[in-house]
Amino acid sequence: MIRVIAVEPMGGRTVHLRFSDGTERDIDLSPYLVGPVFEPLHDPAQFAEVTVDPELGTIVWPNGADICPDVLYHGRIPASLEESSK
Repeated sequence: MIRVIAVEPMGGRTVHLRFSDGTERDIDLSPYLVGPVFEPLHDPAQFAEVTVDPELGTIVWPNGADICPDVLYHGRIPASLEESSK
């Protein structure tokens, strides 16, 4: 299982991620920041508080928001967004 091992906010809603397989990429998280738990992250200061949870192997914020590492690695659509588009 590939997990996130490092994150760096890059400005806007973009983060630079390093994964456990050694790959790195910049990802615009704007499409993923939908729903009540992500609303506070539209504030740049709160968005910049992103860290890596070593147990989950993904990015998290102090308010409890997180994004599945598989979604980040493979560029998938989160299940919550897939359901709302049906």
